[in-house]
Amino acid sequence: MIELVLNKIKIDETRQEQVIVFREKEGTRLLPVVIGISEVNAIKMKLSGIKPPRPLTHDLMLEVIQKLDARLESVVIDRIHQNTFYAKLHIKNSANKEMIIDARPSDSVALALRADAPVFVAEEVLGEAGVHEF
Repeated sequence: MIELVLNKIKIDETRQEQVIVFREKEGTRLLPVVIGISEVNAIKMKLSGIKPPRPLTHDLMLEVIQKLDARLESVVIDRIHQNTFYAKLHIKNSANKEMIIDARPSDSVALALRADAPVFVAEEVLGEAGVHEF
């Protein structure tokens, strides 16, 4: 697995797409992932330090995980199929039992930012979808 860091958020108004671009933490390859507008807004809010008056979905999900005495250990983008990325949430509870939950990468990243959890990608996925410039 290769650790990623969020490099930038790009809005392509001509194609009506929002793209989050990751960079290898210890490398130069980039991984662009197209996401929805609500997820990009959730990510931007967290990065900007904006706290909504009531919890939004990703804030709520993190609070539920914490109230269940668990923590988000990491997010793993583990597969790409027909240009769609797949991710897993790796959650551990207080008994150190790991639970792996299927999730969209966009929701996973919004949650990982809130939980200060690392994001990883499988080498095969980065090899297939990674680029050196974006």
